[in-house]
Amino acid sequence: MFENLTDKLTGILNKLSNKGRLTEADVDEALSLVRRSLLEADVNFRVARDFVAAVKARSIGSDVLESLSPGQQVIKIVHEELTSLLTGGDHSMTLSSQPVTTIMLVGLQGSGKTTTAAKLALDLRRQGHKSLLIAADLRRPAAILQLETLGKQLDVPVYSEDPKKTTVVKVAKNGLEKAKQLGVNWAIIDTGGRLQIDEELMEELADVKKATNPQEVLLVVDAMTGQEAVSAAEGFHERVSLTGLIMSKMDGDARGGAALSITRVTGVPIKYIGVGERPDGLEAFHPDRLASRILAMGDILTLIEKAQDAVDEKTAAEMEKKFRQATFDLEDFLGQIQSVKKMGSLSSVMEMIPGMSQLSKKMPMGDLDDGRIERIEAIIRSMTPQERQRPEILNGSRRRRIANGSGTTPQDINQLLNQFKQTQKLMKQMSKSRNPMSLMKMFK
Repeated sequence: MFENLTDKLTGILNKLSNKGRLTEADVDEALSLVRRSLLEADVNFRVARDFVAAVKARSIGSDVLESLSPGQQVIKIVHEELTSLLTGGDHSMTLSSQPVTTIMLVGLQGSGKTTTAAKLALDLRRQGHKSLLIAADLRRPAAILQLETLGKQLDVPVYSEDPKKTTVVKVAKNGLEKAKQLGVNWAIIDTGGRLQIDEELMEELADVKKATNPQEVLLVVDAMTGQEAVSAAEGFHERVSLTGLIMSKMDGDARGGAALSITRVTGVPIKYIGVGERPDGLEAFHPDRLASRILAMGDILTLIEKAQDAVDEKTAAEMEKKFRQATFDLEDFLGQIQSVKKMGSLSSVMEMIPGMSQLSKKMPMGDLDDGRIERIEAIIRSMTPQERQRPEILNGSRRRRIANGSGTTPQDINQLLNQFKQTQKLMKQMSKSRNPMSLMKMFK
């Protein structure tokens, strides 16, 4: 989402860091470009103005301009102020002292509330908590069925009633009673989408809140809608006192201004960001981590967390043993591909590695194309178990059969096998070397 903004900000700040000394005029010129970049990214103009003013006030002091690396100091200040811009209080989700902690999801139509409800239940289960999804969207015909389908897929219970025989308030209250009976930790109420200016529907939402007394009232906002999302957040906050925000569709191609503006304008913290359509496409929000991604500094902590979810310790230990013994085969390679896919798209993973988001732009697109990963997976799946374990037996006829089965060409098979041979060669050299420094000889 922040690709254009990242390119512009890193370009501006890199020019500053390359200068030996900075003057106030240098800082003014750079921050003028920063302000323009923020406005082009659809950041609220008051937020952009205040952000630049805060950075300037800290950057023109003698301790910065006269330091040994003033450019790096300014970059550090920008990162800190960007983190501050995104910070809005408590971004965490904690259980209350009540038997069941209640979450009420609200938002505009099409913001992704129902899908987000299921994603939220899955994330809470990862933390060892049980949830009940309550289908309180009675206006959209497919909403109840959609939530029930998602609940079945994720093995999360769903409470629903016949929309013709009940009301939203009754469903919410009865759902909470069911949550207590089931002994779950969380009850997630999926309400219907509505405009913040619709008096009747907003009153209904206020009635649901009064009847259920939720500990969390979370607004799901579509990051693709830009400043409209900020306006919606202000309207909902005024009527139902939001405790947090969930920015959906953060993996889209919008400019990202809503995410950078919404907390500062409303005072409401972002709790989660949606980063994909898959059930696991929901990340806890950390202001400092997003600030680092925007400035192309990576996000190692999130990458580690995703890796831990994708690969269990036993599998990791087995792969390390195979790596040391140079017995890594195509079956193992397929497993590694599947683990990487669990972490998200290649481009999103690259963004979390410091410097790689910029370096990836200079690499051949084929090396980072998710479609290429899909082709490699198809090729290996078209092999027999024996061929995966012993790729050296792949003669011409076998390669043609695999190409036909995977929808690729024999040249694609050859390319994969050549790359795999290089990987095996590297592993053998590493396994023979007790001194890692001797590996440098391979690259001379």
